[in-house]
Amino acid sequence: MKIAIISDTHDNIFTLKKALLWINKEKISKIIHCGDITRVDTLREMMDNFKGEIYFVSGEPDDEEFKNAKEVNKHVHICGKVGGFTVDNMKIGFAHTPKDARKLAESSQFNIVFYGHTHKPWEESINGCKMVNPGNMAGVFYKATFAVFDIESGNLSLKIVENL
Repeated sequence: MKIAIISDTHDNIFTLKKALLWINKEKISKIIHCGDITRVDTLREMMDNFKGEIYFVSGEPDDEEFKNAKEVNKHVHICGKVGGFTVDNMKIGFAHTPKDARKLAESSQFNIVFYGHTHKPWEESINGCKMVNPGNMAGVFYKATFAVFDIESGNLSLKIVENL
């Protein structure tokens, strides 16, 4: 199973749609969004263009309308500031800020933790837990990117949206 990890969309619908086309073509069934979607309309755009499960943590500018919600529908899970789930014995955590992600990684509860906020693709290990930033979907400061994590192989790849 493969999971796409997106962060910091900041309402850039063009790059989001391009990424979602690729994600659907690759038959990826789950997306983790590490915050800063910004408006509910952008989340609706994700829901309209992706029928798999979406896990979302909120960032600073995200609409209050979904910051405090628990679930938009049965396929969209809004997790507050931090979230996590287990798939095939892989414990996956996610947050928006590096600070919150570091706390998750240091807790020894997760195999891998994803986060956003800095817009910079990054990977490091903390106490044997891989901590990964997929970059940003908005294309602000750095090129628009997202990550794909293959749970079976453990392979993690960075996708540059303009190259899709």
